[in-house]
Amino acid sequence: MNRIDRLFSVKGSDLLSVYFTAGYPGIDDTVNIITTLTDNGVDMIEIGIPFSDPMADGSVIQNSSNIALKNGMSLKLLFSQLKDIRVKTDIPLLLMGYLNPILKYGFEDFCRDCKDCGIDGMIIPDLPIDIYIKDYKRIVEQYGLKLTMLITPETSDDRIRKIDEEAEGFIYMVSTASTTGTKDSFDNKTIDYFKRIDKMGLKHPRMIGFGISNKDGYLTANKYSGGAIVGSLFIKLLAENSVSEGVKKLVSILRK
Repeated sequence: MNRIDRLFSVKGSDLLSVYFTAGYPGIDDTVNIITTLTDNGVDMIEIGIPFSDPMADGSVIQNSSNIALKNGMSLKLLFSQLKDIRVKTDIPLLLMGYLNPILKYGFEDFCRDCKDCGIDGMIIPDLPIDIYIKDYKRIVEQYGLKLTMLITPETSDDRIRKIDEEAEGFIYMVSTASTTGTKDSFDNKTIDYFKRIDKMGLKHPRMIGFGISNKDGYLTANKYSGGAIVGSLFIKLLAENSVSEGVKKLVSILRK
């Protein structure tokens, strides 16, 4: 069973997924960040592929991506860093990145190397569901991977149901139509969106991301989905602390 499916089958709620940018803050920090997050009880990890034009990301993640690229991070280097990662952790790992660098690498080569490293799935924010079905779904399934799709408050019910039917793993609920970043709380309009999706009876589990920066946001995400995805907050903590201290502070902010 794919580790993503196993996580939602065995636990399924009160989940914490953490995003970080590969190659940030240091070029060799990738494995240390993954193992430290694992050791501190994080349920799932999204490893960001740095890109020069990350349209869905706010300034914090954009800056981390720019630094990672200046550090020399590339997909080839990332896969070499991850080649033995399954000796160190057994929690679900996803690669999150934009389509351009993946196509430059070669989509099938990318999927093959994901499988060889033990990566469980991918999130590609700028890959539309129709193009995915037409050009890429067969390849993703061939290598036993899960392609997670994003929905936003503006996504139509018909589109959401199509994503629920065709995508895999879980549905990534973007809390706002804006870019990534931290917020103090969710407003009533956002809560109404969470409730609307919750009532749709979708077959795939859901995770909520964008804007979660404190325990209240974490608990709200867990109330209306399987759990929370946190990125910008962790990137900020990594900028100000060692990896070990950054992870400990993250978990303390959200879960204690």
